[in-house]
Amino acid sequence: MIIVSSCLLGIYAKYDGSVSNKNELLLKYSHLGRYIPVCPEQLGGLPTPRPPAEIAEGSGESVLEGKARVRNILGEDVSSRFVKGAGQLLYITKAFPIKAAILKERSPSCGVHGIYDGTFSGSTKEGRGVAAALLKQNKIPVYSEEELTEELLRKLLEVEDGQL
Repeated sequence: MIIVSSCLLGIYAKYDGSVSNKNELLLKYSHLGRYIPVCPEQLGGLPTPRPPAEIAEGSGESVLEGKARVRNILGEDVSSRFVKGAGQLLYITKAFPIKAAILKERSPSCGVHGIYDGTFSGSTKEGRGVAAALLKQNKIPVYSEEELTEELLRKLLEVEDGQL
């Protein structure tokens, strides 16, 4: 089983309620039934749609340590929701035989290599989102949809060449 950010599967989970994050490669193999779609922000109790949120000072690791905050564009501190959602995601990895996670890059929850910088200007910085950081700390392999190749996905899904 592989955890996949819900928005990458076209599920109504992206902060603005759109499905523009849909990933065709992931959808190509969805019929195998080996994905667990999750949205850590929804798991933490945030609605969809919701105001965009970013981590200004630090990264997901800093939020987990209580040294940084996640704030939405209205200035509200939503850190506790992000931490709760990350915890729920970690619970799923313990309840099911999870091999890896494929998460949405730049998300304050799911960013694997980069996240938005907290200025709501579209600028990014290096760092992980809160959920990605917690999964990494717990030795769950985490991949971004941007680094996903068919070869990597087939390997994670344990799919042979002729098997579809």
